[in-house]
Amino acid sequence: MSTLIVTLPNEPADAAALYDYVLTPDGTLLGEQSRAPLALLPNGTKDDAEVVALVAAQHLSWHQVQLPKGTLNKGFFQEVGALRVRAVLEGLLEDRLLDDTQQLHFALEPAPLADAPIWVAVCDLVWLRAALQALELAGRPVSRIVPEFTPEALVDTLYVLGQPEDAQMVFAERGGIAVWPLSAATLALLNWPEGNTVVAEPAVVALAEQLFKRTVTLEPGAQRQLRAAASNWDLAQFELVNSNRARAWKRWSELLGSFAKAPRWRAARVALLATLVINVAGLNAWAWKEQAAIKAQRQAIDAVLTSTFPKVQVVVDAQVQMGKEVAALVQASGVPSSRDLDRMLGAFGSVAPAATLPTAIEFVAGEVRLKGLKLQAQDITSFSFKLKPLGYALSAEGDTVLMQQVSGL
Repeated sequence: MSTLIVTLPNEPADAAALYDYVLTPDGTLLGEQSRAPLALLPNGTKDDAEVVALVAAQHLSWHQVQLPKGTLNKGFFQEVGALRVRAVLEGLLEDRLLDDTQQLHFALEPAPLADAPIWVAVCDLVWLRAALQALELAGRPVSRIVPEFTPEALVDTLYVLGQPEDAQMVFAERGGIAVWPLSAATLALLNWPEGNTVVAEPAVVALAEQLFKRTVTLEPGAQRQLRAAASNWDLAQFELVNSNRARAWKRWSELLGSFAKAPRWRAARVALLATLVINVAGLNAWAWKEQAAIKAQRQAIDAVLTSTFPKVQVVVDAQVQMGKEVAALVQASGVPSSRDLDRMLGAFGSVAPAATLPTAIEFVAGEVRLKGLKLQAQDITSFSFKLKPLGYALSAEGDTVLMQQVSGL
């Protein structure tokens, strides 16, 4: 996915304001860099461009604070939690800031630790909102907001930026990040250590070497902007978090649309389609194999029935038909069956006390009703448990006990 990195200007409301931008096809390679009015900013690769807003060093102040225990919880950027954290930040930083805290925007470092000092970036809220709105109205909604520098990135490193007539030095100091004009007087005050790194943009590299009196590292501004966009910082927090979610949703929607339409994703779409087709074909083959196995089992059961009882020509339910044929065979042989009255009464008598005598008996094949029995619920449960292995089920209906043959002979 291509990324358009736009440096927010000092006056975003000015229609003639120029925007420094970098266009990268993958976040690491430099595709295009220039400066243009808002209306002439590139759209990036069709259908899949992400816009990252970069806040220059002079627009941010940095402060390190220790938050009270319990301030950072799982939902500290959500609704009431965000309001509480912002109120805590305002209280901690009120004496360090010149402007009214209500007019400022705060952003915490990524993944802040609850029990350690954390960095807080502060900038003008009105200016930031105006810059984001200008990009939104121009059809380039911002997905993330990143700082140009962070205190960690400036450890033992000083950057010289701008043009020779207004060159600036950016370096880390104990309280955050400092932006000083580049001159012999400021260098004398700074007293930059000889062993520390100095990095300069091409336009001011000669001036930096002249003033520092040593060779400096050359780095185009576009490389610095690429590095800033690749960081895990996102300044869209607190009052900007909802718009950030909307931008993220729009970004994902654009990504899905790009995946479905963009030519660059054609190979991935073909691979995904092939994977789906292979999986569907595999599932169908597996289902066919299982159905064939079930059908073979049924045919084997049917074959046992028809081979044992040749007179059965049509098989509907092999298990039921087998039971009926076996029962008929037993009845024809004169051998008592588990469906006969004497076998059923004998089974009941084997589990019931001798004094348990019914006043009436109703019998049909495989089912007998014993009336006039005064049995307790626990007796029925006990008798049923003992009769189950014999192939009988027992239930009570008032003073009548119903005994049914369910399996066996």
